[in-house]
Amino acid sequence: MIRLRPSHRLLDRVLRVLFPAVMFLLLNGCASVDYYSQLASGQWQLLRAREPVSKVLADPASDRTLRAHLEQSQKARDFASQHLHLPDNQSYRLYADIGRPYVVWNVFVTAEFSLSPQNHCFPIAGCVAYRGYYRQGAARGEAALQRLQGMDVSISGVEAYSTLGWFNDPILNSMLGWGDERLASLIFHELAHQRFYLKDDTEFNESFATFVEQQGTRQWRLARGLPPASDARARQREQFTQLLLDCRARLETLYALPLPSEHMRQRKDAEFERLRSDYRTLRDSQWAGDKRYDAWIYAPMNNARLLPFGLYEQWVPAFAELFKQSAGDWQRFYAAVERLGALPAQQRKAALRSLSG
Repeated sequence: MIRLRPSHRLLDRVLRVLFPAVMFLLLNGCASVDYYSQLASGQWQLLRAREPVSKVLADPASDRTLRAHLEQSQKARDFASQHLHLPDNQSYRLYADIGRPYVVWNVFVTAEFSLSPQNHCFPIAGCVAYRGYYRQGAARGEAALQRLQGMDVSISGVEAYSTLGWFNDPILNSMLGWGDERLASLIFHELAHQRFYLKDDTEFNESFATFVEQQGTRQWRLARGLPPASDARARQREQFTQLLLDCRARLETLYALPLPSEHMRQRKDAEFERLRSDYRTLRDSQWAGDKRYDAWIYAPMNNARLLPFGLYEQWVPAFAELFKQSAGDWQRFYAAVERLGALPAQQRKAALRSLSG
């Protein structure tokens, strides 16, 4: 019989002792008791659902497709530590079936005439531009309350997240739906958060992890003797993201004007219609009519739906240049990232802008 490694048994014992104390500290914060309670409960249930990947692979009753995905995941996990110099721990050497398509649902909120998100601050992660919920119904409830207050709201399902090394994060069933390469990319991305994380700077953290994900995936393909992935889909995503960023820039200019609310609302709606028109032109002239983004673009639009775009990509070119300056040496690159992260916020952003060219 394969058992949990001693480190996991010890962790479970420690958690049983610390969990009430952690809850006490969290619930005495500024956020609501109900919200922090669901966070602690959801994380606890996720940790309790973990089992070693080796146990799943050794069990003849395990689903054959699941075993095949997990086998490939462990090759990518080894590659992450051995070649990308990401943390070598038990994260993503465990598996958990949480019985739902997403691990959390993030709720993004802005004012009606603003692109500044409602930020929420947490003891470990610092301040982020959303609130996460382990139940979709709870996320929808929060969204409904915010809409009643006249806010723009968006809900986004999340396949995976990192506890930043506080716990051994498992591979989740929610990470398996898009194929082995996507799973490898998610592992690289989440381990990057463990490698370096800067409190209160979502754009920095997500751009860094996205670069590690993208460059790591390129090297992972090369190591397996595969040709570079087609740039066509990546180019489409870049173009689509740029459309949204351009729309955001126009809205920011609009919201700075001293206009009556009704006039502002009409101008806002006109900008969203322009976005859809620009999208159709791009789709039909350069994408041969590919409709992969149609469902997203034609859904009801608001400020909050635009927030995630740019968070994950804004500084990717800067990190790519930093990697180039590090001669493709991961250790030198991480050291440079740490030096960048140690700068005061304004100097850090100036340095990132300079690196971006």
